[in-house]
Amino acid sequence: MAQNATIYKVELSVSDMDRHYYETHKLTVAKHPSETDERLMVRILAFALNARDHLEMTKGLSTDDEPDIWQKSLSGEIDLWVALRLPSEKVLHQSCNKAGKVIVYPYGGRNAEMWWDKVRNGTTRFDNLEVINFPETETSALAELASRSMKLQINIQDGDVMVGVDESFVYVTPDIWKGAA
Repeated sequence: MAQNATIYKVELSVSDMDRHYYETHKLTVAKHPSETDERLMVRILAFALNARDHLEMTKGLSTDDEPDIWQKSLSGEIDLWVALRLPSEKVLHQSCNKAGKVIVYPYGGRNAEMWWDKVRNGTTRFDNLEVINFPETETSALAELASRSMKLQINIQDGDVMVGVDESFVYVTPDIWKGAA
């Protein structure tokens, strides 16, 4: 018998001084049975870094042809495609053709570095692609904050991120491997 997703209730307060975005989002996040706490927290962090009206979490791990997070226009086009995995060059190409902007957040230390070494040269033709890595020690620390009911405060300033839950804080410094043209 297949396991069901675990539901997480998240109150996410985003203070993004870089984009002048200040909102609180009440999210119901389904954690796939094969998803780790680290991946769940990276997904929430990616949501916060791109937070805006109409941004949505998708089915993620359970669907191959959808990103983890997206924003669609009122007419149904995909404005923003956010992926957390280490997609192949083929998947990157398909994603960049489907969406106005694509952001990939690799993480996982050496695995992410090896993936980037493999696909880097093939990404130069994608002007709408950004690749932003999260250091492994920081994403591991984020995993320690995970709980089924969370009140997260995420502050973003000068590209640095502070994630707070109660009295615990994790600082994340995203590393831009490829910026959009």
